[in-house]
Amino acid sequence: MNLILTSLIFTPLLAALVVLLLPTRLERPAKTVALLGALAQLILAVVLYIQFNGSAFANGQEGYQFVEKLDWISFSLGSLGHFQVQYFLGVDGVSVSMVLLTGIVGVIGVISSWTITRNVKGYFLLYLLLLTSVMGCFLALDFFLFYLFFEFMLLPMYFLIGIWGGPNREYAAIKFFIYTLVGSLFILVVMIGLYASVIDPLATAWQMGLVERGVASAEVVQQVQQMLQQKVINPADLVRTFSIPAMMEPANFIPDSLLHVLSGAELWDLPVRFIAFLLLFAGFAIKVPAVPVHTWLPDAHVEAPTPVSVLLAAVLLKVGGYGLIRIVYPVFPDAGTYFSVLVGGLGVLSIIYGALNALAMNDLKKLIAYSSVSHMGFVLLGLASLTTEGVNGAIYMMFSHGIISAMLFLVVGVIYDRAHNRMIQNFRGLARVMPAYTTFVVIAFFASLGLPGFSGFIAELLVLVGGFSAPDLTGMLPRWLTIVAILGLLLAAAYYLWALQRMFFGKYWIFPELREQAVIKDLTVREYLMLVPLAVLALLFGIFPHLLLDKVGVAATGFSELVLQQGQEQLRLVLSSMIR
Repeated sequence: MNLILTSLIFTPLLAALVVLLLPTRLERPAKTVALLGALAQLILAVVLYIQFNGSAFANGQEGYQFVEKLDWISFSLGSLGHFQVQYFLGVDGVSVSMVLLTGIVGVIGVISSWTITRNVKGYFLLYLLLLTSVMGCFLALDFFLFYLFFEFMLLPMYFLIGIWGGPNREYAAIKFFIYTLVGSLFILVVMIGLYASVIDPLATAWQMGLVERGVASAEVVQQVQQMLQQKVINPADLVRTFSIPAMMEPANFIPDSLLHVLSGAELWDLPVRFIAFLLLFAGFAIKVPAVPVHTWLPDAHVEAPTPVSVLLAAVLLKVGGYGLIRIVYPVFPDAGTYFSVLVGGLGVLSIIYGALNALAMNDLKKLIAYSSVSHMGFVLLGLASLTTEGVNGAIYMMFSHGIISAMLFLVVGVIYDRAHNRMIQNFRGLARVMPAYTTFVVIAFFASLGLPGFSGFIAELLVLVGGFSAPDLTGMLPRWLTIVAILGLLLAAAYYLWALQRMFFGKYWIFPELREQAVIKDLTVREYLMLVPLAVLALLFGIFPHLLLDKVGVAATGFSELVLQQGQEQLRLVLSSMIR
């Protein structure tokens, strides 16, 4: 068995154990071990990305690459069947870009953390645990395993903000924790409902004695699925599962179970499947974050230290979008098609509301935080369109925003390190004394607002093309939603160019109270090491988008077709079962 996925997840954990064993006084070795751990994860991510075959689409139980699958927790429940949790890892076109992004940002974050001086050992220990959790989310194909990694992300991030953050760090950390925990509880409720409704057909076949254990056969799986729908399997032989691919197969749902398409179960005059979709969507939307459950993000960013803001914006927010693509839409395609206007509307609301708030901000870091809310709205709009272009754009936006937002928060960190202040009105003419820094700020700003030649332009273009074509190709979204979303591009140009004009051009000036403590100088070697790779990547994936689209394109097409075909068919069945 190829263990590259396990190595990707647990290499930072091994580094964390080494850091834990180091004496507290050895700060430089702790930083070095953390950097080596992150570099090892990046190298594995690059190898995986190169070896990944982008021509395959993971549909149901098949199509995942580099699969690692072992029984983890399994026991009999008597007449209720069997409980099963698997150590199930795999990668497809949806996840491979997120794996690469995590590897890149993980290394950049360690370099950015080099200036940490307080409780260095504890900081890097938590940072490495966070890298392990995030990578586990992107590779887990068992819902229970995914949920463990998803929940475990809370602890390192809570302490990284609460201990090393700004003056209001306790408030920001608690707010982040509570919001995300509430979302996790929504996800947990649906996960339990899915477990009670879905079986593993192959494990059930082994339990029934149809084939010997370890023998896999598509014909046997189909036979078990037919027997399940005919209700001729002894309930004691059913092996319930948390497997996400198994949940994507309608034939694996137990007849009369709560989440079966023909169950007819209702709550508040809505099918229970629709309620489950909304709960899952809310849980992941908090992480995206989408308006109106976004309010934790600006506080978390403002109080978090720069490296934590980088990891939060570039990677952790993508777990929310990834959860929508990996779990919510494929498992509940009927509700996904039914609520397409709602999801697209929330995406457009996030785009416009986030941009308007960014335009009103005087704190540069808050401006960028709200710009993240706006840009992640494009992910929701692309998914709601259910077109190949829109889904490609959503995935591309998550990767592109990860690279660009990391760069944006790093350039904020540069000026904060020198002046301990981020207020736009306190600086003028910085281009005169920090020309190299200004160059990278310009690159980051223009990449984020979607200038052609940068990756952000490709992402926004694909989403907008998908949104415009949705009424004709999928019938999912009204065209006026996409037209309104274009206003977000104009607002992005406004808040970035206005901030650039006020802070960097004109005669050099700094707020008098800052002059004594501020040391205004241009970029250091360490800062070049952080910013140059990100600028190159933003340009590289903007000029050569096929480098990413060749890996994710087939998956995006398969995702769109799967959700549309199954969604429309299942929606008809769900609604007809309600009428009866």
